[in-house]
Amino acid sequence: MAIGNNAVMTYQPPFDLTPTIVNQISAIAGLVERLDGSPLTTSPQLRKQNRIRTIQGTLAIEGNSLTLDQITAILNGQRVLGHPREISEVQGAIRAYEALPTWSPTSGQDLLMAHRLLMADILTNPGKLRTGGVGIYKGTQVSHVAPPAKLVPQLIDDLLNWLATTDHHPLITSSVFHYELEFIHPFVDGNGRMGRLWQTLILGQWHDLFYLLPIESLIKDQQDRYYQALEEADRAAASTCFIEFMLDIIRSTLSQPSAPSNFLSDQVSDQVSDQVRQLLSLMDDRYWSAQELMAHLSLTHKPTFRKNYLNPALKAGFVVMQYPESPRSPKQRYKKAQASLG
Repeated sequence: MAIGNNAVMTYQPPFDLTPTIVNQISAIAGLVERLDGSPLTTSPQLRKQNRIRTIQGTLAIEGNSLTLDQITAILNGQRVLGHPREISEVQGAIRAYEALPTWSPTSGQDLLMAHRLLMADILTNPGKLRTGGVGIYKGTQVSHVAPPAKLVPQLIDDLLNWLATTDHHPLITSSVFHYELEFIHPFVDGNGRMGRLWQTLILGQWHDLFYLLPIESLIKDQQDRYYQALEEADRAAASTCFIEFMLDIIRSTLSQPSAPSNFLSDQVSDQVSDQVRQLLSLMDDRYWSAQELMAHLSLTHKPTFRKNYLNPALKAGFVVMQYPESPRSPKQRYKKAQASLG
């Protein structure tokens, strides 16, 4: 069953603009402006690291047990030991998030394509709207009964048309769409993943920084609040509380210690940060050998240099290799990344 965008736009998702929402939008906009052009947007290492956190977060919410290291290995094309379904979920998420910037948030066909990529190795009929009833269980109790399957195509058309014509801020529309998609539950499986994926797409269309942020990872860390916000919105028949929750998550993602405002990943300690700064302070736009860098730092022990200076700088994306395809090459040299510490 296909869906399109030809319906007359009459549906208005119910929600209120509270002072909390207005204040959060203002704060988030300020953080986005401050982070624009940070290493996160220019460092391949940081982008990859956050993409892995995103995939691990969105799948862990659904019960996937694979670790960050295992997901990194899958992303690098390596074999890992794990349940075949969980590995397939990771592979589908990798495909979907890589294709994300190519889609239009208001396209029904793109919505179906995204579900097809996400669930290709899991469902027998991915990329299709459900044709039967579905309920969401919390333990043994039904916590939500989704609308009848015959209403789903029109409900999705109404939602997409609202998204295409609304004047509300993308921070609001992305959260509303996320909640409404969960309420409609248009697919047999993968609805939660699709809601989070599509919110990222809507936000990324507003500012491409959001393609790089691991918002899903923070949702996973506050999973109980996430489900509670969905349930409260169901009871209120309005998504206001869910919007407030998601804006709080987004603001926290932008403000957390591992955000690019601190210019170092959360794996880098304060002590290492000082050493990385020392390394970067002597580097310029040319490529340096490890021996040259050690000499300028008055270091003679190569393992110490790599552990405390070079490897953290590479991991954080502040230093790049001349030959990244051969990291252990004896000819390897290093250069400060385009955006780095001042």
